[in-house]
Amino acid sequence: GEKRDGREAVVMLDVIESSVRKWEKNGEWDGFFLFKQKTAYGMLRSLVGSEMFIRDSAYAVEAVMRFMARKLGQDEEKWGVIGLVHDLDYEKFPEQHCTKTREILQEHGWPEEYVRAVVSHGWGLCSDVQPLSDLEKTLYAVDELTGLVAASALVRPSKSVLDLTVSSVRKKWKSPAFAAGVDRSVITRGAEMLGVTVEQLIEDTIMGMREVADTIGLRGTPAGPPS
Repeated sequence: GEKRDGREAVVMLDVIESSVRKWEKNGEWDGFFLFKQKTAYGMLRSLVGSEMFIRDSAYAVEAVMRFMARKLGQDEEKWGVIGLVHDLDYEKFPEQHCTKTREILQEHGWPEEYVRAVVSHGWGLCSDVQPLSDLEKTLYAVDELTGLVAASALVRPSKSVLDLTVSSVRKKWKSPAFAAGVDRSVITRGAEMLGVTVEQLIEDTIMGMREVADTIGLRGTPAGPPS
């Protein structure tokens, strides 16, 4: 528990400092970069007490957003940090979800573009901000899907996302009782917004989550290649 969190914090700071040095050396320094990285993890820890929630929601969505950003040639750091804080208010202020996050991020001086993107993931549920950019549409689409992918992985004998397949997730999708809290209609609408199939969206989500399998507790014991 505490020891692992400490190691993660040290690794995070090392990554941040390494990135800062690289950006400075290349003359690509973004003054907001360091600020958003350090405050994002700090705010997350102060507002979300459940390590499981941080792991299952924040880290999983952050990883998928990073994967999608690279795939689309977008800013990985920007997409990642927005995925990281998207549910910032959910544990302490569930009745004010998205609304409270807007207030918190604005109080911390986050740019409106970032704030809007975070709030748009609740479109039609707890927000009237419609996803318009590729970033916003992606966050809207994968937020619910990460939960379904995680649940699908955990019922496998391996309990791993590393050998999870799209067809396996699709089979679980068809059972309304499985991961009943996941709104399939939001995922479908998100895929339509992005102009991709649900199958492609599932594949991308699986790939993104595989990159942080250890962090989100989904390495399990895969026997071999996905099947």
